[in-house]
Amino acid sequence: MSNLPLLLAFAATTAFGMAADRPNLVIVFTDDQGYADLSCFGGKQVYTPNIDQMAKEGARLTSFYVAAPLCTPSRAALMTGCYPARIDMDVPSSIEVNMKHTVGRKFPVCLAGDGRGLNPDELTIAEVAQSAGYKTGMFGKWHLGDQPEFLPTRQGFEEYFGIPYSHDIHPKHKNQKFFKFPPLPLLEGEKVIESEPDANYLTRRITERAVDFIKRHKDENFFLYVAHPLPHGPLAASPEIKKAYAQQLKANGKGKPGIFPVTIYEIDWSVGEILKALKEQGIDENTIVLFTTDNGPSKGSAKPLSGKKGSTLEGGQRVPTVIRWPKGIPAGTDNDKVLTAMDVLPTFAKLSGAKLPDDLVIDGKDILPVLVDGAESPHEYFFYAHWGILEGVRWKSWKLRVVDGKEALYNLEEDISEKKNVAAKHPEIVQQLKTAMQGFEEEMKAGVRPAGSVENPVPLSMDQ
Repeated sequence: MSNLPLLLAFAATTAFGMAADRPNLVIVFTDDQGYADLSCFGGKQVYTPNIDQMAKEGARLTSFYVAAPLCTPSRAALMTGCYPARIDMDVPSSIEVNMKHTVGRKFPVCLAGDGRGLNPDELTIAEVAQSAGYKTGMFGKWHLGDQPEFLPTRQGFEEYFGIPYSHDIHPKHKNQKFFKFPPLPLLEGEKVIESEPDANYLTRRITERAVDFIKRHKDENFFLYVAHPLPHGPLAASPEIKKAYAQQLKANGKGKPGIFPVTIYEIDWSVGEILKALKEQGIDENTIVLFTTDNGPSKGSAKPLSGKKGSTLEGGQRVPTVIRWPKGIPAGTDNDKVLTAMDVLPTFAKLSGAKLPDDLVIDGKDILPVLVDGAESPHEYFFYAHWGILEGVRWKSWKLRVVDGKEALYNLEEDISEKKNVAAKHPEIVQQLKTAMQGFEEEMKAGVRPAGSVENPVPLSMDQ
């Protein structure tokens, strides 16, 4: 049962006064996009003019972290403001796989017909928005459980169009002999409306729905979550965008484009369409648009960071992030303070006037002073974990990483690529950070809230 009725018991008051003064919120969340997979973050292999312009009109967040280097736990943290371990979503799947590297282990992301998912009793950003009178819509990839009890419509979203998990979870998966996935479902609300939608058109269709949502709710406060399934593989893009990008390259004297930069170019096109819609409706000045991704790259680049998707090196969890809010965030700024996806929920609660339940424990912080006034990060520590195992912690510019009993200490200010292990030179810092990791593990175990669970789950299909 949703937490929304509980939250609605609290008066939604706001320092911004009337509803028209409160900002709308748009989150554009991509899949497997690396730190250097935006040209405004130094990427030479991609071209992202709309997001680059967004950065000029807003801020680049250069030390922005997601709470896990994989899809499901990262998305759970964004939605709830909690570390995945706190909400039992660090290894969320109920399904055991027998692939060579995962024998006897449950898979670390939700799969098709999965008995586990985000607990409907958890409070989500969408429910926070609803409690403050906002309209809520989600378009794209969910990946927090595919059973009806776990779908976005049960987690605070009034409208949903998209896929319940990654678009490679279908019969043509490269490891299908291990997984035996059913056809990929496309949902409208809770109803499967298509089987095996064309991946080449996912970005375009999701964007069209997002723009339509903006137009229909231009006179109301709204929260819009646009969760693109790409650039997670298999890479795809519409024929229209392939042609447009080829013409762009030809005009600049360059050759035939690869599929990865075309995929990114279409995501950038999507951001441009959303920003254009906000401007045409006269609401862009007081709409916060946050662009980020769920974890590091699978196909792209995290340079100058080390690591990628699935790693607790910086490249797995420090992600390219741009935020634009003309009414509140100074234009053309770079912010290198430690910020996280978990901070979105409490920050938005403050901006929307929603009052969070007093007994709700979350890990995110209100980062409005950091974004608007350049205050220091409210995080003393940030913890890195993968597949349910705590592997690292950041404190100020220091990062301790402990993998298979091997300790490595890095000064990220001097060594962003994590190449120089200075643990031997700073034993006191190593001990401090090991103690912090131990305390974090104890807190998570003592205060864990259960994931959602369904008996006898079945894959979604058009036959239901």
